[in-house]
Amino acid sequence: MRGGNGNMQNMMKQMQKMQKKMAEAQEELGQQKIEGTAGGGMVTVVVTGHKEVVDVQIKPEAVDPDDVEMLQDLVLAATNDALKKAEELTNNTMGQFTKGMNLPF
Repeated sequence: MRGGNGNMQNMMKQMQKMQKKMAEAQEELGQQKIEGTAGGGMVTVVVTGHKEVVDVQIKPEAVDPDDVEMLQDLVLAATNDALKKAEELTNNTMGQFTKGMNLPF
């Protein structure tokens, strides 16, 4: 029975190490800046790996007072592009921790 106890302690240590690495990876994701663009670069949106919008850049030629809807669509498209890239980065980064674990979620 003693051997089983040692295995449990070893497994707990491994879990703690993995939790620490996951926390570090999450922190690193928050530091990452991901850029999404629309309109051939007329609108650029920058988000963090935590999917927080931190910058929006709009080139002057993208601003047409007679077509505000187009500008809104460009901002929306650039934001969604950046968020999609951030999601992919998150999945690639955090997926390494669950690879091969066969979890139900």
